[in-house]
Amino acid sequence: MSSLPHPGSSSETQPVSKEWRLLLLAWLISLSATLGALFIGEVLGQAPCQLCWYQRIAMFPLAVILGIACFTNDGNVWRYGLPLAAIGGLVALWHSLLYAGIIPETIQPCSQTGPSCTSADMTLFGIVPLPYLSFLSFLSVVILLILSRRKDPR
Repeated sequence: MSSLPHPGSSSETQPVSKEWRLLLLAWLISLSATLGALFIGEVLGQAPCQLCWYQRIAMFPLAVILGIACFTNDGNVWRYGLPLAAIGGLVALWHSLLYAGIIPETIQPCSQTGPSCTSADMTLFGIVPLPYLSFLSFLSVVILLILSRRKDPR
C-alpha cells in the first residue's frame, strides 16, 4: 500500500499562496546577494571594505532565515527578517551615499584602512556600483517581506 495522499483526499497539497511566492523571491534575492558577495570576495579576491562587512553581517543570515521560512512556510518571518533587512538597508544606503559623493569625505568610515568605497573596483562589470546593488537588494527584500505578511484571521 502507498502512503501517498490520493487525489481529492483532505491531505492533498494546497496551491502555492501569493505570500509564499513573495517570500521565495525575497529568499532568492538574498541568496543571490550572498553568493555574489562570496564570489567577489573569494573568487575575484576583492577585499570588502568596512561597510561591506556590515552589510554582509545582515545579508548572509537573511539568506538562511528566508530559506528556512520558505521551506517551513513561516508567514511570520517578517517579524525577525524585516529588522535585519532594514538595518542592512540603512548601512547600504549610507554606503551608496558615500559612493555617490553626497557624504563629505571627512566622515568616510572606510577610507582610513582597507579598500576604498569609491574605487573603480566597487562596480559590477564596470557599470553598476556594488553599494547601489546592495541597497537595491536590501530594499527589495524589505518590500517583499512587507508584502508577504499574512493577514491575521482574528
